[in-house]
Amino acid sequence: MSRFTKFVVALGALRGLRKEAREQRRQERIVEPGQPRPRSELVVVGLLLACAFFAVAFVVIYAVDGIASKTQFEGLTLGGAFLFLSAAFIVTARRVVASEEIEEDYPEPHPEEQEQVDQIVAESGTPITRKKLLGGAAAVAGGAMGAALIAPAAGLGPALSSHVLLETPWRRGRRVVREDNVPMKASDIEQGSFYTGFAEGAPHDLLGAPLVIVRLDPGELKLPPERADWAPQGIVAYSKVCTHAGCAIALYRKPTFPQVEDKPALVCPCHYSTFDPASGGTVLFGPAGRDLPQLPLLIDRKGELRAAGNYSGPPGPSWWGVRLWKARFTPR
Repeated sequence: MSRFTKFVVALGALRGLRKEAREQRRQERIVEPGQPRPRSELVVVGLLLACAFFAVAFVVIYAVDGIASKTQFEGLTLGGAFLFLSAAFIVTARRVVASEEIEEDYPEPHPEEQEQVDQIVAESGTPITRKKLLGGAAAVAGGAMGAALIAPAAGLGPALSSHVLLETPWRRGRRVVREDNVPMKASDIEQGSFYTGFAEGAPHDLLGAPLVIVRLDPGELKLPPERADWAPQGIVAYSKVCTHAGCAIALYRKPTFPQVEDKPALVCPCHYSTFDPASGGTVLFGPAGRDLPQLPLLIDRKGELRAAGNYSGPPGPSWWGVRLWKARFTPR
């Protein structure tokens, strides 16, 4: 018999001895047999299903608008989900899974001791009689909790597509109205004053609905050539939403001190982004990285202001997709 053959035989014998030793150890339990507690298992299932119910309720309340005291109900449902989940863990640890406490020094890593740990884990679950039911309830609760934790991410923006950020209610012929929905006339717009208008028939809280309107001396206008007819009688209109952080353009700076303020300007009070209404809403100062979108105007036979098309660009704060969608956003 060659040395290699002897080595293989010895290795096989050693493995056989180790296997026999493991089988002997398995015959001797490490963890004392626990008593099955089917009622406790049903309690855990009930707690997990209650957790799933509250988590789903949170998602529904978060998604549905018009619910009174919505924030309070969101807190109650999400808190209830965590409460029932914690209770399920506590009951499982104390009543369902058998436990074994051994006080000794932490041993050095050893294969046999690792096998003992595996055996302890396996034996701890032997009293459980409804493993599939518990596993299914845990899966339902885990899925519902995952949905509850992910759902608030939808509040950061459109969930499926960002094109809704570019939709506006403005179309050619739509009248400009005041906050009380009374149509605005060109004769109502005085030079040196600041006005807020909205799209007739559209909710005032839409991103693209509100406008800032001012009248300038037609001789002072320096609009781009393609916008030469966008400001009848020197009346210009821009999106009221600042392109920096989405605050409302709420200040109109008149040139009170020509040395430092040589022209009228639209100002956002949040971070003082300043825009030039005479040159097409270009940025004069501040953190805004994009000009205010301008709305083309026309005056009908009744002297009322109407939109002559859509904005010159996407309204609202700048975001990474603005330039990607700009080619598709064309005035109408």
